[in-house]
Amino acid sequence: MQVWDPFVRLVHWSVAACVAVAWISTLDDVGFGPHENAGLLAGALVLGRLLWGARGQSHASLRRFVHGPRATWAYARQVWHGTERRHMGHNPLGGWMALALWTCVLALAFTGWLYTTDAFWGEAWLDELHRLLGWCLLGLIAAHLAGVAFTSRRHGENLVRAMIDGRKPAPGPDDVV
Repeated sequence: MQVWDPFVRLVHWSVAACVAVAWISTLDDVGFGPHENAGLLAGALVLGRLLWGARGQSHASLRRFVHGPRATWAYARQVWHGTERRHMGHNPLGGWMALALWTCVLALAFTGWLYTTDAFWGEAWLDELHRLLGWCLLGLIAAHLAGVAFTSRRHGENLVRAMIDGRKPAPGPDDVV
C-alpha cells in the first residue's frame, strides 16, 4: 500500500542529509558556509513539510497523525503491554516525535540565523542555546531511530524501506489505516 508520497520522502531524507552536513561541518575546519547553508535549508524544508501537512491529505496530514495527550498516553500504555495496533502512517508516539524533531530543526535554523545578524553576532548565550539545541536534536534522532527499529521489529515491517519507496504491507483487520 502506498503510504508516503514523494514529497514527504524527499523532505525526510533531505532534512537528514542537511542535519548530517551541518553536524559534520562543525567537526572540521570546513568553515561555517556549509553549516549555515545546510541549517537554513533544513529549516526551509521543515517549513515546507509543515505546509504540506496542513493541506490535510493522506498520511502526510498533521491532523491524521498528531493525536492529543490522552490518546498518545493510551497508545504508550498499549506499547508497554505489547497490545498496540499497527498504524499505516505515524503512530501517536511517532507523530509527536516528528513534531519534536521539526521543532528542534526550526529552532536550530532560527538561532543559527539570529547569530548572523548584527544584533546577536557573538552573543554567548545564543551560541550556547544553539549548541544545546544541536545536542537535543542528536538525542531526538537517536530516539527516533530506536523507535523506528522497535516498531519495525514489533510489527514485522521495514519502516526504513517504507520511507524510501513509500510503501508498506497492506493493512490487516486490526491495523489503523
